[in-house]
Amino acid sequence: MKDRSITKRILLYIEDNLERELSLEKVAEEFGYSKFYTARIFKDHTGMTLYKYIQGRRLNEAARKLAKTNQPIVEIALEAGYGSQQAFTQAFRRMYSRAPQEYRQAGIYIPKQDRIYMAHSPGLTESRMAA
Repeated sequence: MKDRSITKRILLYIEDNLERELSLEKVAEEFGYSKFYTARIFKDHTGMTLYKYIQGRRLNEAARKLAKTNQPIVEIALEAGYGSQQAFTQAFRRMYSRAPQEYRQAGIYIPKQDRIYMAHSPGLTESRMAA
């Protein structure tokens, strides 16, 4: 079950680097695997692509900041890896069905992409726990 261990390490790496540049190529390079192998094992063990997971986690963290802080939306957008507030707004609206400003005004944080934790035992399926 070496692949599960690799996926677990990838998940930890993503969480530790959410505000840095993350891509399939960067993650694969970090672990010394091909991007094709990295993509395949990640999707096999999590049920989603690495890109969708990273995007979901970043938007989830952005939603938390919108609801819980007064940090400017443009700063949140840049920290989430978006080059513009417009691109961030489009992605955020697709995931949360409302614009970031509307989400902030509601003031209620509802996570859409929780962190994935891999179970320790190879016989167990992945478990999701609160971050």
